[in-house]
Amino acid sequence: MLKSILIMAAVTYLIRMLPMAIFKKKIENRFIKSFLFYVPYAVLGAMTFPDILSSTSSLYSAIAGTAAALLLSLREKSLIVVAVSACLAVYAMEWLLRIIA
Repeated sequence: MLKSILIMAAVTYLIRMLPMAIFKKKIENRFIKSFLFYVPYAVLGAMTFPDILSSTSSLYSAIAGTAAALLLSLREKSLIVVAVSACLAVYAMEWLLRIIA
């Protein structure tokens, strides 16, 4: 057990320490800077999106919530507005599906 904890700690430390050790001076390349800027968003999206589609009782309500969130975020609304609107869209679609079925 202690051995696995030490290995995980070493791996985590290496991942965080290596960029500081490898890149001594500031990165000036615009392509690399933009790539590094968007990596966290891409990883978060790739980790989150599959769970979005299976988080509700129906695929249709998940799509409705995702569409509402995407539409409002593209219109640059605040995070609370996007989150509440997506939840309301899911709730409305679930309600509609219960009435229809």
